[in-house]
Amino acid sequence: MFIGKITGSIVSSHKVDSMVGQKLFIVEPLRVDEKKHDSLKLTGRTFVVVDTVGAGVGEVVLCVQGSSARFTEQTKKLPIDAAVIGIVDKVTVLDALIYDKNEEE
Repeated sequence: MFIGKITGSIVSSHKVDSMVGQKLFIVEPLRVDEKKHDSLKLTGRTFVVVDTVGAGVGEVVLCVQGSSARFTEQTKKLPIDAAVIGIVDKVTVLDALIYDKNEEE
């Protein structure tokens, strides 16, 4: 599992039938600032994920990869290896709040 920020979306007009209607996003994983531990930083990597929770561009999300991506009712028959399974509200590290969705809006 990892947390990431949705940085874009993908539209594909030609795909296998099981993927029709699936919302696809570009997600960039986030990591805790290794020096200050007071913020989240983008890693520079990207993943294509299927959305299962109604997330949107700009949101911080919880993602799974590999076979775990197919453990939800919506994804168990899809040919995927990454999925959004949650929208992150808050992140706390070392008893300090380093991300709050309500402060981002």
